Amino acid sequence: MEVKRFTGPYAGSQKYDLLTAISVAGLNGTPGFQRSMMRLVALITARYNWSADELTVGQKLMARLWSVDERTVKREIKRLTESSILLQLRPGVRGRVAAYRLNYMEIYRLSEPVWQNVGVDFASRMEALTPKPTEKVVHVQFGQEKLAAAEHEINDLQDPWGRALRRLSESETLLFKSWYRDLQLVETHDQTITLRAPSKFIAQYIQSHHLKPLLGAIQLEFGRIQKVFLLG
Repeated sequence: MEVKRFTGPYAGSQKYDLLTAISVAGLNGTPGFQRSMMRLVALITARYNWSADELTVGQKLMARLWSVDERTVKREIKRLTESSILLQLRPGVRGRVAAYRLNYMEIYRLSEPVWQNVGVDFASRMEALTPKPTEKVVHVQFGQEKLAAAEHEINDLQDPWGRALRRLSESETLLFKSWYRDLQLVETHDQTITLRAPSKFIAQYIQSHHLKPLLGAIQLEFGRIQKVFLLG
């Protein structure tokens, strides 16, 4: 299901809710992620074209808006696109400004664990904007295996990683849907397990906020593991 554009009589409040979701997700992230989300909120508020549903802003203007140099702008945009928060519609070539679009579904997915921090009313409104499980959802992934691979691992209960994922899906349903289900096992060595996340941000966020349940499930299935190393 394609996310509805923010137009019509309720567009104003929906935009505020979107900005709230981005802000609160940032405040619950690492200092680097907080800074990225603050910059994104400023960029959306100042320059997002809601009618066309795209952002076309030159790097010089971004640098001035964020009070940084253009090299920092390039790094920031790369982080936002690699984490799928921004989708590039057109590259900036031959003097033409690049165009981007907000990936609403990814913003909803990343912010869902903290909706309740804002309030029950906010969580209800955000849930109303999110496609239901029975509807077709296109999840954009860059350079990663499709979700079917993760589901295959969950179903393979002969494998300890598959059992750990199944355990997390049952005991930490919300965290599993938002953070754990796309993790892939890379290797185990001595007392360390290495996992790969769909993006660097997800790897860092899990490491900072949701590592304990993940390590607990792994220890129940692998036994000897004492450390989780996450790649992004």
